[in-house]
Amino acid sequence: MQIGTAAPTEEELAGAKHHFIHHKSITDGYNVGAFENDAIQCLNKLFKIHDIVVMVGGSGLYVDAVTKGLDNFPKVDSSIRDTLNSDLQNKGLLFLQEKLKQLDSKSYNTIAIDNPHRVIRALEICIGTNTPYASFLNKEKQERDFKIISIGLTAERETIYNRINQRVDIMMEEGLLDEVKSLIPFSNLNALNTVGYKELFNYFNGEWELDFAVSEIKKNTRRFAKRQLTWFRKDTSILWFDYLDSFDKIISKINTKID
Repeated sequence: MQIGTAAPTEEELAGAKHHFIHHKSITDGYNVGAFENDAIQCLNKLFKIHDIVVMVGGSGLYVDAVTKGLDNFPKVDSSIRDTLNSDLQNKGLLFLQEKLKQLDSKSYNTIAIDNPHRVIRALEICIGTNTPYASFLNKEKQERDFKIISIGLTAERETIYNRINQRVDIMMEEGLLDEVKSLIPFSNLNALNTVGYKELFNYFNGEWELDFAVSEIKKNTRRFAKRQLTWFRKDTSILWFDYLDSFDKIISKINTKID
């Protein structure tokens, strides 16, 4: 999944030590809770030899898991998730969305409702505890023992969307279609129910023309970017910079925040 995930190149990986790149198989069970645990363990080791560690990413939930900690949820029977995944396959995302709307309207109006992973997670808590998912959110969390300086890069929306469209075209030129074709035997896995893969599976299944599938990748990526912006703009601690700002300007501002 090198192309569809836009993983760092070999040159980039050689330029700085990276962690959590291709460290899991698509067949492995993995979630944000496991990532939080793994990342904190990794940071504990890194801070013994480094004063500063850089985390880069776009998924707000995964960033918050490391910087703020996750909300604590009770364990629920795994069969509930199995049933919900089956409903997703057989009845579609809209069915699950309507179910969540009935059980927990607050979560329905606040989570990324077009992300099946988020919908299923909220539903399994609602069903497994007979309590709204939203009621477990924003409880007191354990403080981190490291200081966090958050940096955000931004641009005009038109620029962002144009870059997304260009990126998808480049991924197709680099062989995304062949990469997805090689993953068809695993198309039922949650790890592949993601933008860039699910649309091309629809092409291989004969449901869509290739041009339409590519246009859907672009559209869904733009939607994802919009959700990212909405998520991060709620965080007043982020230091925002224009993507054209100089490296020196950004470093200078960071230095003012380092004790």
